[in-house]
Amino acid sequence: MFVSSILSRLAVAGIAVLGLCSVSVAGELPAFKTGFIFTTHHSPFQVAASRGEAFRDLGVYLKPLVERESYELVKDGKPIAILDLVVAKSGSETATLFAQKHLDMGIASITAIMAGIDKGTPMKIVCPLQTEGMALVVPRDSSLTSWESLLQRVKESKEPVKIGFHSPTSAPKIVLEGALVKAGLKVTLDPSDSKADVLLVDLKETSNLLASLTAGQVEAVVGPSPFPEVAQTRGIGKVLVNLGELPPAGQWANFPCCVGVASEEMIAKHPEVVRAFVALISRVGAWCNAHPQQAGEIAAQWIGLPPEAGRKSSLVFLGSFSDSWLRGADTYLRILDSMNKFSGSLRHKTMEQARPLLLDESFLDSGK
Repeated sequence: MFVSSILSRLAVAGIAVLGLCSVSVAGELPAFKTGFIFTTHHSPFQVAASRGEAFRDLGVYLKPLVERESYELVKDGKPIAILDLVVAKSGSETATLFAQKHLDMGIASITAIMAGIDKGTPMKIVCPLQTEGMALVVPRDSSLTSWESLLQRVKESKEPVKIGFHSPTSAPKIVLEGALVKAGLKVTLDPSDSKADVLLVDLKETSNLLASLTAGQVEAVVGPSPFPEVAQTRGIGKVLVNLGELPPAGQWANFPCCVGVASEEMIAKHPEVVRAFVALISRVGAWCNAHPQQAGEIAAQWIGLPPEAGRKSSLVFLGSFSDSWLRGADTYLRILDSMNKFSGSLRHKTMEQARPLLLDESFLDSGK
């Protein structure tokens, strides 16, 4: 389908949603559905969209066609594709959109993508994104002051202590559940299981985390940045523990969280676009590491949050599948498998065995 103006391209965008690509007036470029979530974990993509041609010197950048909706992906001064943005509520929704062929590329939590690949969704992790930025938050006036005080509260309670999460396959939920199990506690998702120590409550999306905490529906919530920072800046809650500090010491530090993903069809048919997408988020990620407060402010503004919440960010963005990243991914696999979360291709597999199923490492930034 060919069109002669941006307006006419937008008019048919809804019709083309289910296709892998449509064609744009901007040099008759192919257009691809690209997903992300309203979290500062995805700052490199949001910063790239916000700063646009300011990143020309990086060799790859985004040029806005319709702000927050559609962008040219420019590589070495030449537009090569249109990225039509899709905002997902969670990593699990992102995985579902890939399964439904409603996304070509995107960013989501590694655990959600693992779960999707296990179910047979044809997609691959093409780059890591970040570590850290996950926390357990309690109300501001809570008597709890530490992880140890929470464990004591759980042991003394006559009924399961309720802790909310935003997605069943999110990295924060998996890390917290793993730490609770390692502490010898019985964890359940079943509200009728009165013998459990902790009841994990699915709050469906990050926007419900603080509302549920304020309403007293749960005693604590776990999730990604920026919600812990927002809880503090708005005086709603306090961070009980950053998940990287959970025991055993060092077990959860610098743990993988979000990743860049592409469908196998996208990888096969448009590898040059995938390569540019990976270069964009990895190179802008390096800029975010060098300018953390500015990056945090931009991302916070992009998703409608106070700039001071963004400035509190502790995120670290990555440019390679490091040994520590691979060890963390292996831990996720083992935890998910021990919880019977896998029933397909990843069942009983280590990272070494699962690596070719999960990763396509050919797109990592070589600087070209």
